[in-house]
Amino acid sequence: MKNILVVVDMQKDFIDGALGTKEAQAIVAPAVNAIQSFDGEVVYTRDTHFDNYLETQEGKNLPVVHCIKGSAGWQLDPRIAALCTDKSRIFDKPTFGSIDLAAYLKENQDLEHIMLLGLCTDICVISNALLIKANLPEVSLSVLEKCCAGVTPESHKNALEAMKMCQIEIL
Repeated sequence: MKNILVVVDMQKDFIDGALGTKEAQAIVAPAVNAIQSFDGEVVYTRDTHFDNYLETQEGKNLPVVHCIKGSAGWQLDPRIAALCTDKSRIFDKPTFGSIDLAAYLKENQDLEHIMLLGLCTDICVISNALLIKANLPEVSLSVLEKCCAGVTPESHKNALEAMKMCQIEIL
């Protein structure tokens, strides 16, 4: 049986860039430890936008340019990137949830457990968790609370509660 850790959007713009917060900065070291100690495959997502970001629906609702493909803010945090190997799968995603990630996970017939960590709990972590749950309802799914941060501490807690109600274990 196989375990997979999904590291969601641990990018400069969400940590100490355009949308960074002190809470996001505080989870980098615990996330590094979780990745290093994980027994299984680790995959990564990257929020990925383009020069027309402000013209998109997301850009109109969140008019803060961030994670433009190729920019410094789009890159994984260097401490996280240092853990990637040539075999690491990175899913660039133009939306909150990654359809390609869900499809990849669905291809793995021997999945026992999927764990998520990353940013932002209340947007991309919850979106990916629910997308995975919808596609793989019988696979055990959890989120590492201390390795996640939301837009605000309150919205982080609300997202964790919502995921609990959807039978996603919060560790």
